[in-house]
Amino acid sequence: MACDDETLAQLLSTLDRFVRERLVPNEHRVAEEDAIPHDLVEEMRGLGLFGLSTPVEYGGIGLNMLQEVQVAFVLGQTSPAFRSLIGTNNGIGSQGIILDGTDEQKRKYLPKLASGEIVGAFALTEPNAGSDASSLRTTARREGDHYVLNGTKRYITNAPEAGLFTVMARTNPEDKGASGISAFLVEAGTPGLVIGPSDKKMGQKGTHTADVMFEDCRVPASQLLGGREGQGFKTAMKVLDRGRLHIGAVCVGVAERLIRDSLRYAMERQQFGKAIAEFQLIQAMLADSRTEAYAARCMVLDAARRRDLGENISTEASCCKLFASEMVGRVADRAVQIFGGAGYIADYGIERFYRDVRLFRLYEGTSQIQQLVIARNMMREVA
Repeated sequence: MACDDETLAQLLSTLDRFVRERLVPNEHRVAEEDAIPHDLVEEMRGLGLFGLSTPVEYGGIGLNMLQEVQVAFVLGQTSPAFRSLIGTNNGIGSQGIILDGTDEQKRKYLPKLASGEIVGAFALTEPNAGSDASSLRTTARREGDHYVLNGTKRYITNAPEAGLFTVMARTNPEDKGASGISAFLVEAGTPGLVIGPSDKKMGQKGTHTADVMFEDCRVPASQLLGGREGQGFKTAMKVLDRGRLHIGAVCVGVAERLIRDSLRYAMERQQFGKAIAEFQLIQAMLADSRTEAYAARCMVLDAARRRDLGENISTEASCCKLFASEMVGRVADRAVQIFGGAGYIADYGIERFYRDVRLFRLYEGTSQIQQLVIARNMMREVA
């Protein structure tokens, strides 16, 4: 059940004020300390941001997809690290349970995820299974009323903070394809689950990723997501469809923030006796950025509406993710150019966004994977 229009309007207004007054002033601090201050995390919990997309009956706000992307537009107006912390709880960390979990699994974990009591993580990628996710090697061997997991997951967002991991593992060693993969809910602290050191990344400081190792990790059979083997990869793909739409919306938000900052700077910066915004070549960069961001916003809103109507939006989600993530990279590049030397200096924050947005073209499926998904779906429709 989606929240009503009045409640959504209040949420967006409150969130906009929170972003401007609390998150934006702390962007530099988060980047320098590589951590989100505890008081801000508590405020995010208090606002219900960890349970935006969790159904109301499990303690969440119950946003539908159209409402969720509008929230993502606002969250994108600040450092991606803030969105990433709550993003897994609203997306890949909880959606598998919402879509395919048993009633018992939903009752056990969704309220904790919605409140932010625990942070969720999604463990799919491996050292030798990235874009080709169906080739994963992590195994889950049934032993009585337990499964024994062995393998390594890589680049797992929020792994150091996570209380619950949705883990994709191969339950059928004879089946080397997607249908041999199952999903498991593994709690942090389970013997045999080992978290590696946090990765040192190009950008998105304050967002932590790490390897997650399973060494004879015994998981009760009741933790098999949905209680059925062989459904894990299907669950992952459904989760990623929603996630790609969400990331597309975040890219729009970041782009709009960069355009606003670039315009303000161009109107204040004086060269040759007038504001650089008066020069047509600067205007061209601003106009191109505004046009592309508007196009991406329209795409995301359209695809979100279609999903809420029950349509299969696999192609549209990939279109949104592909266009929006490439778009924000171009907008960030133009922002550096408009700021000139100042855009290259850390004090202004533009170079930080330039590094941060590069990741959007990689995770939740690279741009090239989106192109493959789109093209293959087009061919399938014709066939």
